[in-house]
Amino acid sequence: MLCLAVFVDFLIGEPPEMLHPTVWMGKVIYFFKERIRNENARIEKFYGALMALFVIILFSLPPYFILSIVRVHLGRVAYIIVGGLLLKPTFAIKCMKQYSLRIAESIEIGNVNQAKSLLPFIVRRNPTGLDSQQVISATIESIAESTVDGVTSPFFYFALIGVPGAYAFRAVNTLDSMVGYKDSKHINVGWFSAKLDTLLNFVPARLTAFLMVLAAWLLRENWKSAWKILRRDRNKTESVNAGWPMSAMAGALTVQLEKPGFYVLGDKKDALLPKHVPRALHIMKLTVFLFWLLVVVPLQTLIYDIIISYIAIFRLQLGYIGEIRKVCICR
Repeated sequence: MLCLAVFVDFLIGEPPEMLHPTVWMGKVIYFFKERIRNENARIEKFYGALMALFVIILFSLPPYFILSIVRVHLGRVAYIIVGGLLLKPTFAIKCMKQYSLRIAESIEIGNVNQAKSLLPFIVRRNPTGLDSQQVISATIESIAESTVDGVTSPFFYFALIGVPGAYAFRAVNTLDSMVGYKDSKHINVGWFSAKLDTLLNFVPARLTAFLMVLAAWLLRENWKSAWKILRRDRNKTESVNAGWPMSAMAGALTVQLEKPGFYVLGDKKDALLPKHVPRALHIMKLTVFLFWLLVVVPLQTLIYDIIISYIAIFRLQLGYIGEIRKVCICR
């Protein structure tokens, strides 16, 4: 399923907006967030939590039922194909590459305004007032952070729970991106969503950062600097997760990544240039592959072995119960 989903991503990219589950998640969230306002902060938090749980269930149950029906009535091959196609919208690799390279190309030819106009497609940052290096920094930060949010976290929950797990994570991440702000309008409504997103990204963010160092070594980037900056700067961001992949990326490229007024990651050994964007994308792709190879496959194998063991134990217990019943009947 995962191999097919990644193949579809590289071949086609994102499905049309009218069919994209994340777009529909956004519409549902927008519908509810405007209707659950309350003057009482506790009640507003409660409504926000209910909204989050509703959205998660609404979008994670249909894949479960669809795949269950397909597996029973159409067989294993159809199950894998449908599962792969359903899994694809939960992550995005090609989309990040397309926008990032267009930003780098715009700066390369001196069209900083065009690069700024493209920046909001990949990062929540106001591009007004940013210079070319700050635009490149924001792009590379987005590539690093999206390696977790956009790819490895959905992979991680797919490994644990299957396609519904990937959809549940995508719902949580979409909730966080829409209501997980600390302004007066969202601080209560999005409190639960923001906390849940932080919790779900906690393990994948750290695993991804470590694998980013390994990817830097394999790509002959500066892995020693990646390890040094990861250990030194990982806690400089407000998010307890975002600093991990971003600091590792800054170290690997030997550049300084900065969000003006918020944080500075890395040492300024090299000036930020458009060429750093494709290098960051190479690190992202190899990190994703390593995550699949070293995290997803072992997790799925372990879970499969545990399930098979429990089934065997259950059947053995049923056998013992059957033997006991026979003995009782005979007596």
